This record gives sequence, structure tokens and C-alpha cells, in this order.
Amino acid sequence: MHQIIFAFLPIVLLIYFMTKKNNMPSSKALPLSALIVYLIMLVIFRHDPNLIHATVFDGLLVAWTPILIIAGAIFLFKTMEVTGGLNVIREWLNSVSANKIAQLMIVGWAFPFLIEGASGFGTPAALAAPVLVGLGFPPVRVAILALVMNTIPVSFGAVGTPTWFGFSAIELTQAETLMIGFKSALLNSAAALFIPAIALSFVVKPRSILKNWLFILLSIISTLIPYILIARINYEFPSLIGGFAGLLITALLAKKGVGISKETVLVQESVGASELLHPNEAQSRSGSVSFRNLIKATFPLWGTILVLIVTRIPQLGIKPLLVATEPAFSFDMGSLGVFSLSSSLVVSLENIFNTVEGWSHSILYVPSVIPFLLISLIAFGMYKTPKTDIKNVWNETVAQMAKPTYALLGALVFVNLMMMGGEHSAVTLIGKSLADLTGDSWTYFASFLGALGSFFSGSNTISNLTFGGIQDSIAQTLDLNRTTILALQSVGGAMGNMVCINNIVAVASVLALGNKEGYILKRTAVAMLVYGIVVGFVVNLF
Repeated sequence: MHQIIFAFLPIVLLIYFMTKKNNMPSSKALPLSALIVYLIMLVIFRHDPNLIHATVFDGLLVAWTPILIIAGAIFLFKTMEVTGGLNVIREWLNSVSANKIAQLMIVGWAFPFLIEGASGFGTPAALAAPVLVGLGFPPVRVAILALVMNTIPVSFGAVGTPTWFGFSAIELTQAETLMIGFKSALLNSAAALFIPAIALSFVVKPRSILKNWLFILLSIISTLIPYILIARINYEFPSLIGGFAGLLITALLAKKGVGISKETVLVQESVGASELLHPNEAQSRSGSVSFRNLIKATFPLWGTILVLIVTRIPQLGIKPLLVATEPAFSFDMGSLGVFSLSSSLVVSLENIFNTVEGWSHSILYVPSVIPFLLISLIAFGMYKTPKTDIKNVWNETVAQMAKPTYALLGALVFVNLMMMGGEHSAVTLIGKSLADLTGDSWTYFASFLGALGSFFSGSNTISNLTFGGIQDSIAQTLDLNRTTILALQSVGGAMGNMVCINNIVAVASVLALGNKEGYILKRTAVAMLVYGIVVGFVVNLF
């Protein structure tokens, strides 16, 4: 019993640190929470000290994956600023529609949906948020919207990885995996009838949402219909195809003014002043943008998407070249472990401190060098950017990454320690205790266990890998439909994306928000609660 109490304690303390009145910045709260978990693992769980230290070291290494991704995203958008691309995009969006809700649905809903289908890794929010801030929306509110919106497509993010790989540890037939994906799509789609409106309410006034309800609904449906149809026959491409169709249709609807009100759009107050923008006023400030200039200005965006798609679809043959793990050479580093480097530049360290702990990082596959840095360098060449500007972009990126680096190092150590111990880990104890409390009503709560996994790990895939077996066991014990419970797990992992500390730190870092992570977490948690209630209700209704 005491282990269960101490399993919950670090989570309670972390949430308290980050959401109390004089909240602690994540760069301090996460390392402090990691230290508390470290002591709990030593004193209460009594794990092998050497294994604990290997787990800590592994967490410090794993943290560099999100750190480099965030740094790459910041570098890309500072590149777009210095080359003038963002100004051209702002002008174009105003020419498509000056209505702020139309812009939010194009950039905040359909565009991230497409990116999630191709990449995942928290890339969508990092790409969309700076564009919206560039359009004049309040940064903190944009961060909340970007996180809440980037949930529905996550079950099929990175070409379906959470579904086909996330449940790979469970013995499932092809038909069962397909059914899990289809049910996930249906449940996510049910939530999608509410979640975008909730996300919009953080940025614009409810009255403006109601005035533009038809456009919002058409934009959502244009994405969801192909999303559901593809999920019936495939679990890799629902988000990719749904996002592509939704982006085209949403832009067309906005251009034609279908379902869009001509009244003033009321933007919520920022952490400063309120912002009112009338469509006609915005239109008068924007000039027409030639197709050639638009293509050039948006190169960092469409170039990134193209590279992500080409490198993520296995059938194209490039992905295997980037993720080959067969060591080209390796050498023994003593107690530190065995270091190796593959021909695809996959670096790894096995048997850390002579334990089973190991780490690897795919330099060419993780979206930091490719596509972010690569596309930025090409853009510099296209615009013939002066070396001083390139140097400034680099220096500003490094400066902006200082605090997030500490936060993410603490977060990954925290996560690794909470998950160590397999069936006896703190995370597993939390999951089992929640299942014992709910009994036959588990269908109402299954998604929240998936969300807990994402909260810790920042990944729907890892959440499914961690809790998939537990969910499957609960389904069998309580005689519940297996594919339904696993679908709820996957949906929970998706909705947990909005409260994941890693993702919150990432978006806050890209937007240079400072000490606002706790403020953001309190609001995304409310949206996540609604998400979970909706999917639980829908499952039990049908």
C-alpha cells in the first residue's frame, strides 16, 4: 500500500509545483521532481542502486531527442523570420480570409493534422504555433490551442506508429490491429466534434465561434471523413490523408467564405491587452501575394512536410536507409557501456553500467537535422542570407533553448525512473490501482490511463507500449471487448498529448513564453477531461 502512495506522490508534487499560485518554472520543477523520484526508488521501492543510476543516465541521454527536435523547430522558424517568409505567409492568409477563425482552422487544425500524420514527435504544434503568433494571436493562448488541437490525429501519427508499433508487444492478429485503429478513429472523431471548439475558445470569444459555427463544422468534417474511411482499411495513413484533404478543403472554404461571418472576430485577452480585428480592416492591410512568392516563402513548411513524408513511408525505401542499426563500428567503454555507430548514423550505448539499460539516437531520422536544419540551410541559400543573420539565428536558438534543456533533462529522468521495474514499476502500480478502483466501469476510465502514459512519456507510442499489456489484461479479467479497450488506450494516449510536460515545454520554448507552463497545463487538463468524458460516454452508449 505504501508503494502505491509513493507512486502517486511525485505526480501530485509535480502538478503542485507547476500550478500553484507562485508556480515554479518547469526548468526547476522537473529536475526537483526527478530528484524526489530518485530518492523514492532508492528508499521505498529499493531498486538496485546501479540500475537506478543507469536509468538516470539513460534518461539524460534520451532527453536529447526532444531537445534537438525543439531546437530544430526554433531554428527553422527563426530562419523564416530572417528571410521574410513569415511576412509573406501572413499576407497570403489574410488574402485567403481575413477572418481569424478561418486562419486558426487552417493553421491550427488542418495543417497540424497533416504534419502529425507524417511525423509526430511533437512537430505539429512546434510548426503551427509560431505562424499563428506571427498572425497576431496572443502567444500563450496559441500554445494552448496548438496543444489541444494536436490530439485527434495522434493515434495515427508518424505513419500510424502508435497503432502498429505501440501494440506490437501484444499478440494481435492483423484484423484486430485494424479494428483497434478503426475504433480509435471513431472515438477520436466523436471527440473532434467538441475539442476544436474548446481549443478555439481559448483564443477567440464564444460569440465569434457561434457566428462561424458552419465553417468550423465543415472544416472538421472535411478532415474526419477521409480519416475514418482510411482507418477502416489501413492504420498507417488516416491522419496523413485526412489532414491533406482537410487542409485543401478548409482553405477553399475560407477563400469562398462558406460559413464565415463578416462580423468582427473577438480575440481573447492575452497576458497583456485584448485584440479586436475586423475582417475588412485586415483585408485592407494585406496585399496580394504572387504564387511564385508564396511557394518560395512557404518552402520551409512544404519542404519540411515533403521530406517528412518521403522519409517516413517505408515503401519509398528511404526510411530503412536512415534507421539501420547494424553497427558500422563499436568499442567497449568499460562500465559506461558499449558504444556503436551504424552506417545510418544511429548512435547507441548498450549495457549502461553493466545493466540491461541502453540508449540509441537516429541522427538522420529524428526530425532535427533532417528536415529542420537541412531545410533551413537550403532556405538560407535560396534567400542568399548574410552570414551575420545566420549567426544571429544560431545564437538566438541556443539562448532560447537554455531553460527547456534543463526542463527536458529533468522530465526524461523523471519518466525513466517512474517506468523502471516492469510489472512492479510506479507507473504500473498506478495503472493497476486505478483499474481496481473502477471495476466493471473501466470503459469510462481506460482512456485516462492512456493519457497518464502520454503525460509521462510524451508519446502515444510509448504509452501504448507501457499500458497496452495492462489494458489487455484488464479487458480479459473484466470480460470487456479487447479491441475496444485497446482503442480507448490509444485514444487516451492521443488526448494525453495536450497535458504532456514535454510537449508543453516544447511549445512554450518555441514561442519563448518563459514561466507559463503551469498556466498552460491547468487549461489543457480541462480540455483533456472533456475529451475523456466524451469517448467514455460514446463507448458505453454504443
